[in-house]
Amino acid sequence: MKVEIISPETVLYKGEAILVRVPGTSGSFEILNRHSPIVSTLSAGEIKVKESAQSSHTFRITGGAVEFSGNLVSIAVHGLKK
Repeated sequence: MKVEIISPETVLYKGEAILVRVPGTSGSFEILNRHSPIVSTLSAGEIKVKESAQSSHTFRITGGAVEFSGNLVSIAVHGLKK
């Protein structure tokens, strides 16, 4: 599936992944290939993008929103935590 993570300042990530874990406001959840369409707000926490069994990226965020539709995960974040 395709993944795009953007902030007001820049594109943080754009690529393919086998799994995306996000900090939903009602609890953390994972999105896999061909997941049902979903829209959710995100709370402060970590987004994990797993490209393969050996490769992943982690982004610490302060909040945002996620949409999954048509095998595309679109994530807009408010800000990054250091």
